[in-house]
Amino acid sequence: MRLYKVSALVLLLVLSVSCRSTKTLTGTAEIDKNMSAKQIIRENAKQEVRFKTLQAKVRIDYTEGDNSNGTTVNLRMEKDKVIWMSAPLGVARVMITQDSVRFYDKLNNQYFDGDFSLLTRLLGTDIDFEKVQNIFLGEPIFNLKDDTYVTVPNDSSYVLQPKEQRALFELFFLVNPGFFKLDSQQLYQPNEKRMLQIDYKKYQTVSKQIFPENIRIIAVEKNDEIIIDLDFKAISLNGEVRFPFNIPSGYKEIELE
Repeated sequence: MRLYKVSALVLLLVLSVSCRSTKTLTGTAEIDKNMSAKQIIRENAKQEVRFKTLQAKVRIDYTEGDNSNGTTVNLRMEKDKVIWMSAPLGVARVMITQDSVRFYDKLNNQYFDGDFSLLTRLLGTDIDFEKVQNIFLGEPIFNLKDDTYVTVPNDSSYVLQPKEQRALFELFFLVNPGFFKLDSQQLYQPNEKRMLQIDYKKYQTVSKQIFPENIRIIAVEKNDEIIIDLDFKAISLNGEVRFPFNIPSGYKEIELE
């Protein structure tokens, strides 16, 4: 399956979650070469963010080949349940739940109403709401406590990889030595010439918790590449949120396969 065939779905999944605050964090700590993989994983787990609801404005810039688009959208989220985004004037909306991915576009009178099965087949591993959510919270897409990891020498980040890499893909997690959130997480499928890389370029504190501020997502398949940059401009936590979503009648369904 060529990358452009799933670019629309990737964009839908990108419309997810993160935060912004008034204080940007900088990681200047040095690598402790005596720190074990278990210690790094334990420190990373301590930084898991906790909140009930979130509202924010997110600047999204999307590049595929010579084509580029950008816009600022409104984000609302109920953690572990719903991710909702709306473009200006409500011309497009996305709602992601535990079992569905839904989208409609008023400009082109089209919609998508599906689940995570296509992305699961593309990446060769089970993808669900939690994994999508974790990507945009700066948290590992796989529970690091469910496998045995080893450290790999690196000058700027702690690099974790499974002691035995999976047959279908290879995983790498780069952990910031200053505050133990992810600097990057990377998934490679060498046989398929596919790569998904999520780089966390900046973090900030929100209510004494650490959230991503700028994220770059790079998806490569053979010679095709998608780059998505997200900048989180404003946030409020734990307020009341609503998720209005109704696909207008007469719209054409988007076919992604």
